[in-house]
Amino acid sequence: TESARRPSRVIPQPADATLTVPKGFKVNVFAEGDFTYPRWMALAPNGDVFVADSRANRVVVLRDANKDGKADQRWVWSAKLAQPFGMAFHGDWFYVANTDSVVRFRYKTGQTEAVGDPERIVELTAGGYNQHWTRNVIFSPDGKKMFVSIGSATNVSVEDDPRRAAISVYDPDGKNHRIYAGGLRNPIGLAWNPKTGELWTAVNERDGLGDDLVPDYATSVKEGGFYGWPYSYIGQNEDPRRKGESPDHVKRSIVPDVLFTSHVAALGIEFYTGKMFPKEYRGDAFVAFHGSWNRAKLSGYTVVRIKFDDKGKLEANAYEDFVSGWLPNPDSNEVWGRPVGLLVNSDGSLLITDDGGRKIWRVSYGASR
Repeated sequence: TESARRPSRVIPQPADATLTVPKGFKVNVFAEGDFTYPRWMALAPNGDVFVADSRANRVVVLRDANKDGKADQRWVWSAKLAQPFGMAFHGDWFYVANTDSVVRFRYKTGQTEAVGDPERIVELTAGGYNQHWTRNVIFSPDGKKMFVSIGSATNVSVEDDPRRAAISVYDPDGKNHRIYAGGLRNPIGLAWNPKTGELWTAVNERDGLGDDLVPDYATSVKEGGFYGWPYSYIGQNEDPRRKGESPDHVKRSIVPDVLFTSHVAALGIEFYTGKMFPKEYRGDAFVAFHGSWNRAKLSGYTVVRIKFDDKGKLEANAYEDFVSGWLPNPDSNEVWGRPVGLLVNSDGSLLITDDGGRKIWRVSYGASR
């Protein structure tokens, strides 16, 4: 098919609109109001939820003090950031991935406002193709390495900066950089499989090849691995716009583990490590689909579940809807929410940032609040 351009239009939540979740689950608003563009979240050691309000260049701290499933206290950690996105807690530091740098603040458990200016530990090139200004940061389970993901500067051009369309690894102080994996057009979500220790990422693939190419995906990330972009996709399928340019890259391109519908815009990925949900959900992954802008019929606008077995291995190359309803009619371009980031909260519920509705949703199970 020819490439289409069909962005969604965000409307207020209709009076009769609700989100659909599996039986036994329920959804409530965890936080709303005073958000400009809530994108990503991180869980502080004491259970506070740190939120990157990216367009406002700030990080907000939320606390559910009375444990009723709704944030009742809020502070601004810092409003002197540059399109903050990824965040991580490590030792006595709170790390923020700005579009142009990775910075870190001194942090004490329970602290709600930054003291002093942050330390810039990694300089990055800002911006990028379309929405590729995001930078994510995550630490290895043993805390010894810091991983930073950066999307491409273009749709399908060869990059000048090897750190783009790649996942880099550093020491916690930002030194000793090396490329961990490449060929990842826009690897936004990063998460560790709790049972295997594998790094996983959710990736936005390329545009311009029609409605049904190229599928976005989630995949485990092999150290030294190359995942095709810009030369090929799904392994050895050459991109016609880069045909014959690098047979070696095409030959060694790895096929991703889980292929999604094209253009769903897979952003957040989070493995379920809580205890609130039924046992069969533990160790499964959730992925947020922000939704298409370049497909004749809209796709995405959901949170999906990927099933893993008790040993942390994929059950099948399949996924299923977990939260849906933001897109009432795929033939229309009206949506009332756009999921972005995911976080397993300290009580075991799943939090979802929605930058369209400018709120944070909470999915809980059973009689729990």
